[in-house]
Amino acid sequence: MYEKLVIQRTLRVPASTGVAGDAAPVARQLDAALLDAGFAASRALLDHIGALAPAEAMDLAATVVSAVRELVGDHVRHNAYFIGFPDGVPDTVEFWVERLRAAVLAGGGSATDEQLRDAVGSGGVNLLELPAYGIYQHTYDELLAAHDDLVATASDRVTLLSLGDTAEVEVERLYLALAGSTTPHGEADLAILSELAVACIDGAQPAEIPVRENRAVLNGVRIVLGRPLVAVDSLTDVLRLACQVSGGDVSLAAPTRFRAFRRRERRTLLAALDEVVAASPAKLADVARHAERWKRLGERLHPHEYSQWPHAQEVFAVARGERRVRTLAGRAEEAFRAGAVGTAASVLSAAPGLLLRSADRLLRQASPTERAAVVEAVTGALGSASGRVLCSLREHVGNRLTPVSARMYASRSRNAWIGPDLRPPLPAELVAELSALLDAEINVRLPRREHPLLVDPEVLDVALPLSGKATEGGFRVLPRGSRAPVTGQLLRFFTYWRQTSRRTDYDLSVLFLDDDFRTAGQVSWTNYRHGGAVHSGDVTDAPNGATEFIDVPLKVGGRYVVPQVNIYSGESFDEVAESMFGYQARARNQRGAPFDARTVRARSHMRGPGRVALPIVFAKGERGWQAVWLHLYLSGRPSFNRVEDNTFTTSDRVRALMERRYLTVSYLVDRWRTETEVIAWDGRLPDEPVTFLGIEAPEGLPAGSQVYTLDQLGELIPE
Repeated sequence: MYEKLVIQRTLRVPASTGVAGDAAPVARQLDAALLDAGFAASRALLDHIGALAPAEAMDLAATVVSAVRELVGDHVRHNAYFIGFPDGVPDTVEFWVERLRAAVLAGGGSATDEQLRDAVGSGGVNLLELPAYGIYQHTYDELLAAHDDLVATASDRVTLLSLGDTAEVEVERLYLALAGSTTPHGEADLAILSELAVACIDGAQPAEIPVRENRAVLNGVRIVLGRPLVAVDSLTDVLRLACQVSGGDVSLAAPTRFRAFRRRERRTLLAALDEVVAASPAKLADVARHAERWKRLGERLHPHEYSQWPHAQEVFAVARGERRVRTLAGRAEEAFRAGAVGTAASVLSAAPGLLLRSADRLLRQASPTERAAVVEAVTGALGSASGRVLCSLREHVGNRLTPVSARMYASRSRNAWIGPDLRPPLPAELVAELSALLDAEINVRLPRREHPLLVDPEVLDVALPLSGKATEGGFRVLPRGSRAPVTGQLLRFFTYWRQTSRRTDYDLSVLFLDDDFRTAGQVSWTNYRHGGAVHSGDVTDAPNGATEFIDVPLKVGGRYVVPQVNIYSGESFDEVAESMFGYQARARNQRGAPFDARTVRARSHMRGPGRVALPIVFAKGERGWQAVWLHLYLSGRPSFNRVEDNTFTTSDRVRALMERRYLTVSYLVDRWRTETEVIAWDGRLPDEPVTFLGIEAPEGLPAGSQVYTLDQLGELIPE
């Protein structure tokens, strides 16, 4: 039942354990069907399917095709409002006048200009309610009939599918990778982890679970199934667990309404609290940070009924304010207020991660005599902090030589806001010293590679996935700040949504910015054309799904092309049944239907709290056009969001992201160069085993090679 999930996450097809036979025709049919979707099966995969009994082969082939079509968004029908798009799209004013004439003379005929002026002047015309506006006037089959078949080009995408191990082995491997990840996951991956934890609860378990949100998800499954909890070593672990089993937010970013717990569950939670406090009473200091939530949880757990766990009762006494416990952060803040920066650093040394996250503030406020003590404290904390914290600090330090024009704050929910950068820059010699210290510690933690490192140059500009919350699920979706080269002559953006219960209008738009991030034009439902870019037409209702497209030739004026999706009315990104954004790359003379899976370069889900989605920006530089991933949401207005209304906020966020230097895969590759031979992959297969690092793995690597692709980049971050 998990085969489709494995295929979509790893591009590996689990091997069937079915009856052997001769299904060579099925293998050939699968090969052709995959090519239509922009995929190709490896020789080993085709041989495996061809050696199965026909019925077994058909089942596996159907699963594979369904999985990859869904991956690139080809599982739905992408109709366009104007049947001839990109040809036959009228001038915007001409189109509205035509709709107005139809509204004024509903019974037929041709309205005069005077009749139109009277109708508009009366205020009785709602432009979005004009006859035949916003709903398809043709079927999807009619749209296909109006277009020739896609003219294939050598630049069309072909993604390789490999043969994996059996489904049981692949599922266990995926479960262990997710559970033992060193970086936090987004909501989609946490949901997958929860599902896999049920299937794998009696199998192999990760040696360590470093991310506390992962612990909460796994323990949420274990407590429901009556199994012992694992890796609970803080009071907040128990609070996260209570949120998880109540259907709330394990990151604690949003409040949770706790459900009523069964007696067995209450006993498990209280026993865990008692054990943590008994082992380390100082951990009671963690309660104050979430005191209100602890009080609400206490109302559900009834700790006073369980005298056998007195330490658990102390937790809720602290939450109610009946007992005072000084926190480490509070003691450090007192030292800051007193101007004793060295003392603050000494206090924070008890929590290496917190010290390193406070390093910038300590160094900014330290006097020249205190600075050496702060650097010494930071140096002492490096060996105890996680690799993810080290890499985050290294990225931060690399951006502190000069103030930025605008400082962006991005939340875990991918909302972002902009503020001025009032921090004085750190001295260049201090930045160099800290960078060297961090580089040395990261070098020590990187695993030594037995084989040469073969690197696809396209992966070098991918930002290290320091948090899964800075990305979305989908196909070839990269972490925020990642850059990918853009090929072809024409970009075609598409957004698809399907409403759940009420009329919902999403609007695909594009904002053009010049070299100084000033507005240089836009294309949207209010302006169908600009500088060669063309909109496919506005759809305002999507009970069966709807798609909008925008074509942007790469000769368009402007330095930055910013596609966005505005919620004009109806359900949010979290409420609709389905929503996605993606882009295709085509040659200018490449004909075909508006959507073709072979030309899809990336497709991402849209699941966020805002009313405006900013998935990606396209930037023109010395190396040509690049796609730079944003993964941001703007709050917007409750309704009637338009690209014209958010030009300033959009340009500010684009500028902040483009000016920031992200820590990318190339940083780790440079670290490996001191110990390992690094070879740039030119498409030729090596003769000896290698460690391959790239967007996708090529077919035919020598036996014994190790592969790291997009779904495994998190494994490169040192522990």
